[in-house]
Amino acid sequence: MLSAQDRAIVKSTVPLLESGGEALITHFYRMMLSEYPEVRPLFNQAHQSSGDQPRALANGVLMYARHIDQLDQLGDLVAKIINKHVALQILPEHYPIVGACLLRAISEVLGSEIATPEVISAWGKAYGQLADILIGAEAAIYEEKAQAPGGWRGARPFLLVKRVEESDEIISFYFAPVDNGPILAAQPGQYIGLKLELDGEEVRRNYSLSALTDTGMYRISVKREAGGRVSNYLHDQMHVGATVDLFPPSGEFILQASDKPLVLISGGVGITPTLPMLEAALATKRPVHFIHCARNGGVHAFRDWVDTLAAQHPQLKRFYCYAEEDGISPAADKVGILSQEQLAAWLPEERDIDAYFLGPKGFMAAIKRYLNALGVPQKQARYEFFGPAAALE
Repeated sequence: MLSAQDRAIVKSTVPLLESGGEALITHFYRMMLSEYPEVRPLFNQAHQSSGDQPRALANGVLMYARHIDQLDQLGDLVAKIINKHVALQILPEHYPIVGACLLRAISEVLGSEIATPEVISAWGKAYGQLADILIGAEAAIYEEKAQAPGGWRGARPFLLVKRVEESDEIISFYFAPVDNGPILAAQPGQYIGLKLELDGEEVRRNYSLSALTDTGMYRISVKREAGGRVSNYLHDQMHVGATVDLFPPSGEFILQASDKPLVLISGGVGITPTLPMLEAALATKRPVHFIHCARNGGVHAFRDWVDTLAAQHPQLKRFYCYAEEDGISPAADKVGILSQEQLAAWLPEERDIDAYFLGPKGFMAAIKRYLNALGVPQKQARYEFFGPAAALE
């Protein structure tokens, strides 16, 4: 139990975390990943190299310290962490490793004059409190998924039954369970965890589900990333007949039930989770505006599918914006970078809408600004990151 003094000590370190939190967390990751190889599969090394993961965790630690006596003020942060952990199958035995390395990093980076025994003790208790919260919530979700129809706990083998080239960069992979049993239904917008072995090393990744799961299969649609270890493996070596271990679907970024007009805005491979959202919304007769931005028509995936739906459903309006024309693909509705003025023209006249947007960070930051400026209520403008969470400033 954290005492008032412990909470005060933790909050007193907030200025240090604001100025040096990223350096502290970078040291933490370097130490943990070198000394505890058993946790390496849980972390995307590309996110480590780019600094995205240290920045995200540093921000999370800072937010926790700021609100140590008002944890309800953390908002959706805890739910996001829990769902990411469940998708990667973080287990109780991982927490002591993280805690020990975090306390060592605090001591080694801040030094003995600042990281006094009292500070280390308070942070140890604070971490223990957070770990207990996360472990308890994750255990409940693991059990819920295991007991649900078609559900399971841990890894389950699936067979790749089909792969489809959707664009110059994106391939869809369809997975069916090896045991031919039912699968856990996923909510539109959720993602699934993959467990792979590459060159004798276990790696885990999350990928958004790009189709509804009522077919008895899971579909992910993966963009080939330059230097992407897993995406290139999937594109080049994952062929029909291969097996892969999957973890149950997870994620709190889901389509909410509503009768408000729905606006789905995506950039690049950010289109993937919007596809099951679109399909589910059309089944309710809800008005939908589907807006997608791509570099050009060659990399625009699922255009034909969306166009077919638009022809079948009068309540669906679709708009495409390409940064450039490739001279081969069908034309876009707009060429250039999506502007606030163009977005305004494509939105419903009534701004009391539900908007969901995904894509590269810069794209999402712009869309968030645009929606706010155009009068869309902030609580009705929802987004999610494919990688570590970050602020859209």
